[in-house]
Amino acid sequence: MDVGAKVQIQPSISTIREAQKFLAKYFAPTRLIAAPFLSQRMGRDVFLKLETELPTGSFKVRGAFYALAERMKKSSVREVVASSTGNHGAAVAYAAKEFGIAARIFLPAHCNPVKRGRIAGLGAEIVESGGSDLASAFASASEYAKRPGVYFLNDATELDLPAGPATIGCEILEQLPMATAILVPMGDTALIRGIAAATKQLAPRLRIIGVQAERAPAYYLSWKEGRVIGTETCDTIADGLATRTPEAANVRDVKNLVDDVVLVGEEQMLRAIETLLVEEHVVAEPAGAASTAALLKSSNGCGDSPVLIVSGANVSREVLKRAVQTA
Repeated sequence: MDVGAKVQIQPSISTIREAQKFLAKYFAPTRLIAAPFLSQRMGRDVFLKLETELPTGSFKVRGAFYALAERMKKSSVREVVASSTGNHGAAVAYAAKEFGIAARIFLPAHCNPVKRGRIAGLGAEIVESGGSDLASAFASASEYAKRPGVYFLNDATELDLPAGPATIGCEILEQLPMATAILVPMGDTALIRGIAAATKQLAPRLRIIGVQAERAPAYYLSWKEGRVIGTETCDTIADGLATRTPEAANVRDVKNLVDDVVLVGEEQMLRAIETLLVEEHVVAEPAGAASTAALLKSSNGCGDSPVLIVSGANVSREVLKRAVQTA
């Protein structure tokens, strides 16, 4: 596939508006707040989009709710399954509980204990795979989903899902019309594909900047080369960014919609966690702090009013201690 081929932007703005109306039944728009310390340090007006305020502490519920609801319109769902490093699994478990169906979440071994605890607390069945990343969990979930009435809600490939996180882009434009750039953590890319789809249709001038971990750079490399490039490992503290096998369709969309992609290191994310906690009083996990790490590394191309997506707050005690000690 030619991942650089131009295609019509999806989801369409009408679909995103439908998702926005649907999600409003379950939770309010997340706050967009000024970041005084970061603004002073960077010499520009910096804002934080607090996706940490959503149920389960991350943006993932937007996509899980919308995608599961759309699937239930089309066919009977007895059980929903997901493979996840944690946040997507918790979101699927939360949506399943809300809609009254069973959920089974396949996790890699030794996953984030905070995220695992959230999933367990929501009553989902947890299956731990033997591998240390998502590959084996994905394979197990795919096999299990062959059973009748079981729906595999894969956040990397489910076509309905990006309309959920796309609503973040609409909210930002409503809350801060003069925003100049949005810095977005990139894992499976549903978040950035959704936000970019919304903003490129509503405000094409707005720059979308993706952020990946240096130790999990598969989508950065793919975006740069315009073709799918996988990596052997994705060993990063930012489990929400730990992807190593890009989807060709997602690479195409990122290539077409995203203005820039940057990499941040482990220590930079740890320092960003500490900065957000101490200076802005915001709790963030490594993936959630990645956009802050990118801004602190370089503000080139961000304009006068950048928005940082704080995508999740489910940081483990161990990582939080490391962040404070690093400072």
